[in-house]
Amino acid sequence: MRLPKILLADDHRMFAEMLRTLLGDRYDIVGLATDGHALIEAARRLQPDVIVIDIGMPQLNGLDAGQQIKKMRPAVKLIFLTMNSDPYLVRQAFRIGASGFLLKQGAASELAQAIEKVLRGGLYTTPAAVDALANLCQLEPDRGDAYPEPTARQREVIQLLAEGLSMKQVADTLNIKARTVAAHKYAAMENLGIKSSAELVQYAMKSRMV
Repeated sequence: MRLPKILLADDHRMFAEMLRTLLGDRYDIVGLATDGHALIEAARRLQPDVIVIDIGMPQLNGLDAGQQIKKMRPAVKLIFLTMNSDPYLVRQAFRIGASGFLLKQGAASELAQAIEKVLRGGLYTTPAAVDALANLCQLEPDRGDAYPEPTARQREVIQLLAEGLSMKQVADTLNIKARTVAAHKYAAMENLGIKSSAELVQYAMKSRMV
């Protein structure tokens, strides 16, 4: 019988190797991605059944990468890992189609159980985040300003700039022109009512992009 295929995504290799060891006897661990762009490519190439994703990854965070993957492969099961049970993260993860949400510190004891549950079509939420999940409808951030959300490309640009890359480095990373990076940056700033690069970095941190 074919073992379920699992793709791991985490930029901390020691933690990822721990997960590989933990799961290797029960599942087919088909790969390990260490940033969001590599994850999207690996998901396309390896066709996993389940992807275990660290939310805080470089270049493209796990939530944005997962959202792109769900559009590409709607049937894939996404299980997100993070260091905290911030209600914003719980809400965002399930909004984009997550099947599971775990804290990293509980992964060793919960992850196999979570994988089994999502493979059967269920949802798994770590007990530490159950209250947040139960109240998702009340967890909307204050959007009284009614600013539109940045586009997917704008979010990529914002994250890379917030990680300290120059516009040229962002352009090279995304394989676009520097003036296109600038256009995305300033369009996002205008839409969000942001006046400076420092405020843009603050926005990225508040939105859990970095």
